Amino acid sequence: MAYVITEACIDVMDKSCVDVCPVDCIHFEEGADRMLYINPEECIDCGACEPACPVNAIYAEDAVPDSQEAFKEINALWYEDPDQARARVEQWKPIGVSPA
Repeated sequence: MAYVITEACIDVMDKSCVDVCPVDCIHFEEGADRMLYINPEECIDCGACEPACPVNAIYAEDAVPDSQEAFKEINALWYEDPDQARARVEQWKPIGVSPA
């Protein structure tokens, strides 16, 4: 099991989770990404990132809300095809669109 970063991170990218991760499994590309991504292959399920997130965007894989399930795939996809993951984020929440 791994932790998953979800929609609340989009356009926030606080990075507090990056600072507390003991295995450096949270990544992003400066200037290209709108959210952070957890590598499910590297995550050791320690949970340090979850309370560090000021916007409650991080969940244990088995606790991701149903409405955010797509982010399990999006996080993993970024490590295989970052451009495709970015396209999925854009489909999820286009730039300049605020939640209702």
